[in-house]
Amino acid sequence: MSLRGKTLFITGASRGIGLAIALRAARDGANIAVAAKTAEPHPKLPGTIHSAAAAIEAAGGRALPLIVDVRDEASVAAAVQRCAQVFGGIDICVNNASAINLAATEQIELRRYDLINQINTRGTFVTSRACLPYLKRADNPHILTLSPPLDFRPKWFAGHLAYSLSKYGMSLCMLGLAEEYRAAGIGCNALWPRTTIATAAVEFALGGAQMLRRSRRPEIVADAAHVILSRPARECTGQFFIDDSVLYESGVRDFAAYSVDPTAKLLGDLFIDATVPAPPGVTVEFLR
Repeated sequence: MSLRGKTLFITGASRGIGLAIALRAARDGANIAVAAKTAEPHPKLPGTIHSAAAAIEAAGGRALPLIVDVRDEASVAAAVQRCAQVFGGIDICVNNASAINLAATEQIELRRYDLINQINTRGTFVTSRACLPYLKRADNPHILTLSPPLDFRPKWFAGHLAYSLSKYGMSLCMLGLAEEYRAAGIGCNALWPRTTIATAAVEFALGGAQMLRRSRRPEIVADAAHVILSRPARECTGQFFIDDSVLYESGVRDFAAYSVDPTAKLLGDLFIDATVPAPPGVTVEFLR
């Protein structure tokens, strides 16, 4: 299970889960295009495309920092083309870039509605489509999107309809692409964490330090992504994976190391139902 020599185009890879996926691939000796908006340091959020590129190369990979706005078709197309030119192709597209806003229907501003849908659903579609011509020529091509399992029960939409539409839109992209490109051998899948993940989005948008304590580190999603992306694409497509279930299936039995605070009770993520079986020994509290 190695991604040595593979080229990954990862959106939102300057920090958080995207960077963790990049660093895990870099340890194998992969090539990574860091496609993100942050070129200069943000006053509140850590990481830029340049700091991410330096970390990737220190971990053993090759990095290409690219300023990309996934809402801009031309920006994405130019970045994908540049990645293919520098590394000789693209083997894997990871749709990680995402925006969160859990405001209720009457509270969310329409410009915020447009923003999260343009980044999440439209950005996933635009980026995947731009990568497809190169993926068709790759030996084991994958598209992996950080989005939830499809579950259309009303409880996942009420209260934060705009965000839910945008995230399920990402998952629907994978559902459709998996079938459309099955014959081409492109594996198209979604991956979602069982618990909240200690990222800037959780810290600033959801619950601060207390929620971070009850979260897992981004590395659990990165390790799960590595397992999926190492599988034969023709045999692994159209799936909606949960991070710790993927790892348990691959042989992992101790998940404590992924917890920010192993003594704190883990908090279940949005879109994960309490009835979905967790690996043996994993206990999660769901607030919904």
